[in-house]
Amino acid sequence: MSGSADDGETAFEGVLRQIDDTVPFEPGYYNESYLDRRITARMRRRDTESHAEYERILREDADERQALMDALTINVTEFFRNPEMWDVLRDVLRERTAEQRRVRVWSAPSADGREPYSVAMLACDDPEIDESRVEVLGSDISEEALDNARDGVYHTTRTTDIAEELEPLSNPDRYVERDGDTFRVREAPRRLVTFETHDLIRDGARDPFDVVLCRNLLIYIDVDHKAALFDTLEASLADDGVLVLGMTESVPPDRSDRYEPIDKRRRVFGRR
Repeated sequence: MSGSADDGETAFEGVLRQIDDTVPFEPGYYNESYLDRRITARMRRRDTESHAEYERILREDADERQALMDALTINVTEFFRNPEMWDVLRDVLRERTAEQRRVRVWSAPSADGREPYSVAMLACDDPEIDESRVEVLGSDISEEALDNARDGVYHTTRTTDIAEELEPLSNPDRYVERDGDTFRVREAPRRLVTFETHDLIRDGARDPFDVVLCRNLLIYIDVDHKAALFDTLEASLADDGVLVLGMTESVPPDRSDRYEPIDKRRRVFGRR
């Protein structure tokens, strides 16, 4: 654990109790190493090495509680992250929309919106996908992330090249309006996407979806709570639904008989 020698476990647990009491976040569900990394980063920003001092800051400073919330819920994201997975999803959307049915997709958590917008752009870009049948929900625990997602404005930076992220599209200019290093999502994909606040741990299941994307969240969840989160995902998945996990994640072994791999290497699973 981080911090000076006199902090000890009790002081760190005091920070966790303060988070539990005053921040809309459930620290008990996340593994300790993840929590420690994010808390320590905020402590450095506040120029303290003492967990006890940081607990006091949290108790007294609403702005810091919001900053910590953002740090704990932030997800590394990009348009068309892991492009090979999107080739598999393309086939899924082609098949489902060809059946003359509404296809509901849930991106949970959706962070700053790039994943749900990627689904919408893919649907609009592929002539074999009937985008009029596709509905995409992006949800997240962070109101700030959702506000950014609804704005649909993204910036190329030293570490993020938006134009490069959009290369899987045949004509990215049809879906984003570019002004220098600023990219704004156009109306065609935006009309397929809605955003809502949802806490996968506290708020439980949603109405069944045809496709559920939950990528790179399970790796941060404490092993004792992964089953409960998976219960939520399963209860939100249609009987013939498709579940997409992160590249380092998989269906728990005790549930593997409920899924068959559509593409195991790219972590796309069909419900049996």
